Amino acid sequence: MLTVSVAVHRGLNLDSRLCHTARRCPPAVQYIAYMNQPDIADVAIREKLGAYEDPYLSQTLAEAKAVESVTLQSGAVSVRLVLGFPCADYVAELKTALQNHLQPLLGQSRLDLTLRAQITAHAVQRTLKPLGNVKNIVAVASGKGGVGKSTTAANLALAWAAQGAKVGLLDADIYGPSQPLMMGLTGAKPLTADGKLTPLLAHGVEVMSIGFMIDQEQPMVWRGPMVTQALTQLLGETNWGELDYLVVDMPPGTGDIQLTLAQRVPVSGAVIVTTPQDIALLDARKGLKMFEKVEVRVLGVVENMSVHVCNQCGHVEHVFGSGGGARMATQYGVQLLGELPLDIRIREDADGGAPTVVSEPGSARAQAYLQMARRTAARLATLNKDYSRAFPKITVEAT
Repeated sequence: MLTVSVAVHRGLNLDSRLCHTARRCPPAVQYIAYMNQPDIADVAIREKLGAYEDPYLSQTLAEAKAVESVTLQSGAVSVRLVLGFPCADYVAELKTALQNHLQPLLGQSRLDLTLRAQITAHAVQRTLKPLGNVKNIVAVASGKGGVGKSTTAANLALAWAAQGAKVGLLDADIYGPSQPLMMGLTGAKPLTADGKLTPLLAHGVEVMSIGFMIDQEQPMVWRGPMVTQALTQLLGETNWGELDYLVVDMPPGTGDIQLTLAQRVPVSGAVIVTTPQDIALLDARKGLKMFEKVEVRVLGVVENMSVHVCNQCGHVEHVFGSGGGARMATQYGVQLLGELPLDIRIREDADGGAPTVVSEPGSARAQAYLQMARRTAARLATLNKDYSRAFPKITVEAT
């Protein structure tokens, strides 16, 4: 007869039917729950499963309401989980962690794990309404230029797409649009239908940029109001598909343009990109405080160019210092979303129109972006949801 070994620990509320004397037995005593009593074993496994804290959500599966079903069959325990972030590449990692967590209950039984992503819309600034087909707009910003913000934004969008989400990328850096080059769309022109622009598609991501409308060498000699008007048009007059995330590559800085954009674009969360050195951190702090002033939640900090690993000898060197992003995250009570490498191949991939996540998805540097993307989406999943879409639009007509 196939059995499941059940460990009784302090704090684990097992069904008393497992053993009439369970409460009188010491914590280390082992009991046997037979698989022909699935209701008993199901309770134990569900409680133990619900107590597992996901490292990306920083919540237990019970708190996240992630346990969809637990089914006991001959020789296997089938678990179905629903997570609030893209998880197509998370199955193997989570399965290993859950096997270790559930081992006292599994015994010789096999664990079968099925993950399903359910990405919902999250609240934006109180004065703004969410954008039609787009569930979540995530702004990628920096206090200064030259920290790799655009490269980070491109790889973030591509990582979410690789993990199973529907993603768009809006290049809001009007003065220096770089996404057409990075996404391999140099020279491409969007079509117009019914008065709206049709975004271009690159590597499974919908892309829109002012760079599609102008000559590559033409300078944008525009004042602030013209820039903000151009961006709001690109955002609102683009025929976006049904998107889980729209990544906005913001202009660098914290001046009038950036502030106006942060006030006009309905943003679910912002990501601050910095490098480890103090001069970059000073400006990154200003960017973080800017979003706080306009009631945009900061999802966390990404430390770019964190470490350089020599591809010849493997020597590790923190060219721009170390720990700056972590200290900033701790200081402002936000999450450190990732520490990305300084690697010439990341630059080469972006210049070649196929950023690292799509050009070399199995590499360690691509994995750093994928991990960062998962932490970012998981952090967003824990925030307040947007319930306005659940209510019908009411109109009053004069009779």
